[in-house]
Amino acid sequence: MVIQTSFNWLIEQQLLLSLLFAGFVLLERFGLKAIGSQLIYKLVWLIPASLLIANLPNAIRPLQNSPISHYIITPNQPLISTISINWALFYVVITALLLFATWIIHRRFVSNLQLCEVTNLQAEISSGVKTFTSHQVATPMVIGVLNSKLVLPHNYNTLFDKATLALILEHENVHIKRKDNLTNALLLLATILMWFNPLAWMAYASCRRLQELTCDERVLSNKTTQQQILYSKALVNCAANAPAGLMAYSHYGDKKTMLQRLTNIKHNGAHSRLAKGSLLLIAASLLSGLAIAKQPQVEATKTEHISPVIRIEPLYPAQAAKQGISGSVVLKYDITANGKTKNINVLQSQPSDVFDKSAKEALSKWEYKTSKAGFNDVLVQLDFAINSEVANTDLIERIKVSH
Repeated sequence: MVIQTSFNWLIEQQLLLSLLFAGFVLLERFGLKAIGSQLIYKLVWLIPASLLIANLPNAIRPLQNSPISHYIITPNQPLISTISINWALFYVVITALLLFATWIIHRRFVSNLQLCEVTNLQAEISSGVKTFTSHQVATPMVIGVLNSKLVLPHNYNTLFDKATLALILEHENVHIKRKDNLTNALLLLATILMWFNPLAWMAYASCRRLQELTCDERVLSNKTTQQQILYSKALVNCAANAPAGLMAYSHYGDKKTMLQRLTNIKHNGAHSRLAKGSLLLIAASLLSGLAIAKQPQVEATKTEHISPVIRIEPLYPAQAAKQGISGSVVLKYDITANGKTKNINVLQSQPSDVFDKSAKEALSKWEYKTSKAGFNDVLVQLDFAINSEVANTDLIERIKVSH
């Protein structure tokens, strides 16, 4: 079952992801002064890169002379099932509810803005993006995932002077040019898919704060000290006028983020090259370590007898049973450390494609005793027989060579 398999895979990744999330959050909390927001923000790509490398398929190796387990399946054999809560279905329901609630909240917020388009700011912002005003916002913000729109408070002319407004609009234009709303949507989607992991939500919040810090750095990279002071005052002014209801949509109203941004502006550029170099070295070592871990290893435990603790019997195809067809399927698969099966492949089947689907679906639900490192390239032959008297035959011929 695709849902069950996907859920099992997601759970298996949580240890690695939790370590990466925790490291990212700690860097954002305590490493800004030494490393800078730009580098830490870019390191968010380390998370999907590590996940990709950790899940690369094992190197293709020749079939070894390892023992093959045999199981006979007959049409009248009862299925073995487990009496447990279907956590995969529970996960899907909660995830769907969260996605639906997020979509409803977003649609309701956008519809309540009651936007009024402005045209006299196009020359000042020089980005070609449509600009609107709204009575429902007290700070500038960008809405829209694919088609960005700049929204200003209805009283922006009295709220900001011309120089301050220019700096704030420059900040919002950085968001627009970088497609930050699209990035945020993808990050939020990934976070909702891992709603059960609190570190995922913390990492998402850290990423959003870093996004604002990197925008500040880009805006102030070529500005004078006076402009930096003016920009800082504008941030404080936005925080003072932002209503609490919009905090989820604008970081101007987040006092913790605002303090962090003001501190970062003060220390902008004063970063340690040694700290940056060390961090890059650690990141490279992590990726290298994950890549090395995927290399084939000699498995001394291969000689151990491997038997499942939960074995779901394949369903005998109705058409094959009706026609009196018997056959066999040889499958190769891996067993994870927590006893789950993965990387299931059909090596050989007879007749071809008659019992393959049923065999793979059943094997994906088997569970084994937990082990230290799991097992790779485990072989099993499932013999589909009309009755138990049908003799089974090895589909794979294995020759032992000695000297």
